[in-house]
Amino acid sequence: MATFRLALIQLQVSSVKSDNVTRACSLVREAATQGAKVVSLPECFNSPYGTDYFPEYAEKIPGESTRRLSEVAKECSIYLIGGSIPEEDAGKLYNTCAVFGPDGTLLVKHRKIHLFDIDVPGKITFQESKTLSPGDSFSTFDTPYCRVSLGICYDIRFAELAQVYSQKGCQLLVYPGAFNLTTGPAHWELLQRARAVDNQVYVATASPARDDKASYVAWGHSTIVNPWGDVLAKAGTEETILYSDIDLQKLAEIRQQIPIFRQKRSDLYAVEMKKP
Repeated sequence: MATFRLALIQLQVSSVKSDNVTRACSLVREAATQGAKVVSLPECFNSPYGTDYFPEYAEKIPGESTRRLSEVAKECSIYLIGGSIPEEDAGKLYNTCAVFGPDGTLLVKHRKIHLFDIDVPGKITFQESKTLSPGDSFSTFDTPYCRVSLGICYDIRFAELAQVYSQKGCQLLVYPGAFNLTTGPAHWELLQRARAVDNQVYVATASPARDDKASYVAWGHSTIVNPWGDVLAKAGTEETILYSDIDLQKLAEIRQQIPIFRQKRSDLYAVEMKKP
């Protein structure tokens, strides 16, 4: 199948985990009724985003939230990218995305590789590493449509990760993310278009909806970009479902017209994958 429908759920996240999960599943069902075959939730969809919240909301995988995701993926017969949740494993906490197939099977679990430790004086200081540990593996999964790869939020800033994914045959890069009011207007769309053009892939970012009263205010504006760098769809700041058709014939045409993969000077440089 050369074309399939992707849906991104820009969820309004509250402080009540069960409500977040229930509403997320309801919106997943709605996306499926609109023909979506691959659906993504946003980063930290079951919990407010913040180092104070991660220990309180963390759960194992499988656990309460991911069991519900498995059930709704099977019910709707879709590929469900479970945004991310705070995960507890062996005494450590991770920012983790679990992906489920149309039969409800857990296909892959991506732990955020690059932790969001930044300091922009007078604007924002945040340190995920206060409570979270980094993941150390690449995460891809196959669908009947294409191979999909995963990053979480800050992972999008590291071009080498996307390059490795494109070398592994991925055609769609999905980044559940929660940029903020400082980094969002400056870099959110810019980074997505850069990763899409650099690697001639589709790039999708699923953000939480904006809550101006939250301790961490998400930028919103979930987005889908094609391999030419065109923004195909972009949400505002409110809770919504964003849709776009992913056209793999278009991707093939762009790669043929501008054949950067054949033209890379591997005799001079390469991006090395140190771990499988």
